[in-house]
Amino acid sequence: MVSRGEERKYYRFRGGKWYGGIATADCVGCNLRCVFCWSGEPRDRPWLSVWRFYTPEEVYGRLRSIALRRRYSQIRISGNEPTLAWQHLLRVLELVEEDGLFTFILETNGIELGADKGKARDLSRFTRVHVRVSLKGASREEFHKLTGARPEFFDLQLSALRHLADYGVPAHPAVMLSFSSQESVKRLVEELGEIHQSYARELEEEYVFLYPHVVERLKKAGLTPRVAYHPDAIPEELI
Repeated sequence: MVSRGEERKYYRFRGGKWYGGIATADCVGCNLRCVFCWSGEPRDRPWLSVWRFYTPEEVYGRLRSIALRRRYSQIRISGNEPTLAWQHLLRVLELVEEDGLFTFILETNGIELGADKGKARDLSRFTRVHVRVSLKGASREEFHKLTGARPEFFDLQLSALRHLADYGVPAHPAVMLSFSSQESVKRLVEELGEIHQSYARELEEEYVFLYPHVVERLKKAGLTPRVAYHPDAIPEELI
């Protein structure tokens, strides 16, 4: 549905201010349904014909063009879950490696990497990739509340970090904290430190951005974020 051979569906290519400036390819389709997610129809209706399949070469070509034009040193696939089309992703990373111009930020929820250690081994071949594992809450209970998925799937996110550390793949965790208690965050930091000391030191904080469709989803779910920001008032340190 989201991939066809080495091709993958995308809905947008853009530049942006995140990470100090980055070229982004927004892909279609995810394996989680986070209530706070800013992606709308590309996540929930990946079968729509308005989304188009692109080859890895087309994707990298577009990212390269944006990055060179705007003088970015980083590129990424974002919008949904990049690891769902694994061979497509690996080919994009090969093109990044061959060109040698950019760092690729792999943003992932870690479910696929946690379920298959071989994927971390695949990533260890590359020297220009950094993985950002986005944890959906600070505990099993928070994960279930925010995604609707089974609580034990939270463990796969932590396993992803463990596998990446085992293979020496540069990575750091980010965690959605808008619904977290101080106690759950403290326990998470301790657990991350046991996996790799740098994970506890470099934990990135994430908070809900109040796009209209996100506000509607939260209302339907009966969830009120402890901390949240409007899209036009995001603190500089979160960009």
